[in-house]
Amino acid sequence: MSTKILVVDDKQMMRDSVGATLQRAGYSVVAASGGEAALKLFDKHAPAAVVTDLKMPGMDGLELLETLLRKAPQVPVVLMTAYGGVNDAVSAMRRGAFDFVQKPFEGDQLVGVLRRAVDQRRLNDEQEEPQGNPAAADRSTPNLIGRSQAMRDVARQIRSIAHSTGTVLIQGESGTGKEVVARTLHAMSPRRSNIMLCLNCAALSSSLLESELFGHERGAFTGADQLRKGRFELADGGTLLLDEISEISPTLQAKLLRVLQEGQFERVGASVPLHVDVRVIATTNRDLSRSVADGTFREDLYYRLNVLPIVLPPLRDRRDDVPLLAAHTLDQVALREGSEPKRFSDTACELMQQYHWPGNVRELQNICERASVLSRGHLIDADVITPWLSGSATFVPPRVVTRTASIDASAPVSSGPSVGSPPLQRPVVVETGAVLTAPPAAPFAAVRPLEEVEREQIVAALDHFDGNRTRTAEALGIGLRTLGLKLKKWKEQELIAQTV
Repeated sequence: MSTKILVVDDKQMMRDSVGATLQRAGYSVVAASGGEAALKLFDKHAPAAVVTDLKMPGMDGLELLETLLRKAPQVPVVLMTAYGGVNDAVSAMRRGAFDFVQKPFEGDQLVGVLRRAVDQRRLNDEQEEPQGNPAAADRSTPNLIGRSQAMRDVARQIRSIAHSTGTVLIQGESGTGKEVVARTLHAMSPRRSNIMLCLNCAALSSSLLESELFGHERGAFTGADQLRKGRFELADGGTLLLDEISEISPTLQAKLLRVLQEGQFERVGASVPLHVDVRVIATTNRDLSRSVADGTFREDLYYRLNVLPIVLPPLRDRRDDVPLLAAHTLDQVALREGSEPKRFSDTACELMQQYHWPGNVRELQNICERASVLSRGHLIDADVITPWLSGSATFVPPRVVTRTASIDASAPVSSGPSVGSPPLQRPVVVETGAVLTAPPAAPFAAVRPLEEVEREQIVAALDHFDGNRTRTAEALGIGLRTLGLKLKKWKEQELIAQTV
């Protein structure tokens, strides 16, 4: 599938800005100044997704959306809208738009939405293929990757509760895929033709979160210069995902309880109740029963949320799925980069299955993307990923090795650490079939300063991406600002060239 994105906006500066952001993220871009020109480019280039401004002279974003949905309903359309156009954007999502971003927006926000849109289209395309996706846990849950019994149980739960209107509480460690399960639930529910909105409860202060959830009247507080609808009101008839529900304050917990019990609320600064029909899906990486016991979470709200519970297993409890998830991630990276997908060797797959994955699927995706970008060959071997698999005493459990090739176990083996990771020793495979053991520690003289290894890794990644800092930061799993500060410091210390 193409990774080309069609950008539509009547303002040249906006087209250039959005286009540059998407190109830095690895997409190719074609741009149009209006709806009519966009339709011609759409027929010519067959883009993977479309990003369009909502308000344009002539054919506006809504008309363009409706025309595109008739021509190619499988192509996701993302809308860009100013503050006052949010209601129109929500209406467009009900008509079939994939999502919207509100101006002014950060480049990372737009890239994140586009990646979800392109990934969703690819999954939908796979679902329509006769052979299907062999890595899918079930045909009716195409977003869930894995064949382990744990994921089969999750898929069965999703099928059972998707058609219900009850509140769902998804619990699981960070990075286990709670949002993926929530979106799958919505996609399989009778509400799938209506909107699904998401809100990260941990990202906002209590006052801002209240306004985001319930909206506010004009003049309700300083700076409230116009009426604003909240997420409950905007999601009427659809689904609202409340991510990290455990982080909301006791006051908001009481207001949320009322919405769940009675289906009504008031905007901030208003006294007239509003009635809504919204299915709430809540997620948390904490044990809410313990939060109830220690008094930080209301017991009545907990039972109101925990009507239909789903507990996601950590990746260490579904290690059979690691090779499938790794291959899936490598395919996604190749699709984005426009290159041939790479593969892990059998030894690398075995190594990853032994690792305990404290960061779960998110950590696996990070390591797979880093390996795909930094490895030179088509096959990624164990020595590439070993430095990044760190932080566990159970990293290399005893096992019997049946190999014909041998490595000298008496020789010290060391590997340079990744950014922020302590140095680790690579396990040795021996021919004798003995229990696998770690090699003796390397002499101190072989140890290099962590900053020196980090600096070499970063400079090599920059060279790989032709100096593109955004893609380098993403591949290394660090922030763009962090990367810039490190480069600035090293230049001032004359440790790297000024041209880096």
